[in-house]
Amino acid sequence: MSSAPTSKQNRWLIPPAAVAIHLCVGSVYAWSVFNKPIAALHPAWMSVSAYTFSIAIALLGISAAFGGTWLEKHGPKRAATLAALLFGGGMALGGLGVSSGQLWLLYLGYGVIGGIGLGLAYISPVSALVKWFPDHRGMATGMAVLGFGGGAVIAAPVMRWLIDSGGVPGTLYTLGAIYAVVMLLAARALKRPPEGWRPEGWTPPAVGAGSEAEPDLTLGMAVRTRQFWLLWLMLFINISAGISILSQGSPMIQDMFGRSPEQAALMLSVIGGFNAGGRFFWATISDYIGRRAVFLIFFAAQALLFALIPQFGAGGQWLLFQIAVVTIFSMYGGGFATIPAFLADLFGARNVGAVHGVILLAWSAAGIAGPFLITRSRALAIAALPEGASRVHIYDATLYIMAGVLLIGFALAWLVRPLQRDEVSLSA
Repeated sequence: MSSAPTSKQNRWLIPPAAVAIHLCVGSVYAWSVFNKPIAALHPAWMSVSAYTFSIAIALLGISAAFGGTWLEKHGPKRAATLAALLFGGGMALGGLGVSSGQLWLLYLGYGVIGGIGLGLAYISPVSALVKWFPDHRGMATGMAVLGFGGGAVIAAPVMRWLIDSGGVPGTLYTLGAIYAVVMLLAARALKRPPEGWRPEGWTPPAVGAGSEAEPDLTLGMAVRTRQFWLLWLMLFINISAGISILSQGSPMIQDMFGRSPEQAALMLSVIGGFNAGGRFFWATISDYIGRRAVFLIFFAAQALLFALIPQFGAGGQWLLFQIAVVTIFSMYGGGFATIPAFLADLFGARNVGAVHGVILLAWSAAGIAGPFLITRSRALAIAALPEGASRVHIYDATLYIMAGVLLIGFALAWLVRPLQRDEVSLSA
């Protein structure tokens, strides 16, 4: 038997590049820092500027879906390079939109162009790392998306400082240039291992009776399975829950607990830290207890916490609110990190970039559904309040709805099972 191909590439050089790229594009999670400063410049944009975030997340999923197959054909280096130009350029164009008072330009720049860059930047490192670390998939995908969750840790206070120093347009110009340069440099490190390569001393696990290798489904085969759509819905629910809070994070903290914009920005940084840490922690745990078990924990715990947050707000229990939110966001991030490993387990690693890209359409849908629900319900609740009344309860309806939806996610996760041979044959 011939030995597996070797590679001169040190696979441990890939994770730092992946983290650097995701730290840059993960700054999207701090977008709510811009909401009130933009509204101060353009009062007519009071609610609609928040939709920039939804557009960016929607385009992230769409570009990941359509770009995944292109990525697998041309490689992660080329995809990450294009992502750097789109994300940095889109951010600068968004700054021009704010400066000129053209809302459509903000949507086009940061939302559409930047969102396309987000999608390509998100899947490129994941595709590379899943192939380089078949022996530790959960850990690898945790490393790949660690920076995406952590981007807000750095970005939120930096954005706040830059806005105070030079205004919103200047902040978008400056960060767009910095992110483009960092991402272009990191993209140079991304490459795929040789065909058939495997870590020294590692043997692929059997996946069924008489099986000698893991599944190797194409994108078309994967999307025809029940398991794919169960995972799609699970990811949609997990993201919708977290992103509904995230999209209004800064205003929510100010409305429910009377914190200042600076305190809210600091809390967003803390949330970003748990979002990032949860990606590595939960994905690594999934290597030991299984991907399905991790998602069952996510849905059960979050359903309880979402139901309790309105009570924490009514009682002014800031510490309990913080504990609940950071727990939720560790699981929010953990879902992103665990899903690529789940996909590789079920469908194989060869086409995981394409399959992962399509499943991220759930992110697009959630990026619209979650923020729209909470933003709309907040606006309606504020309109119904007497002047000067407390805003503590304006998020209650959304939080209770999400608690119920998370229980549906628990039921879906319970139904997920490995593919059987007959299912693989039917999908071919």
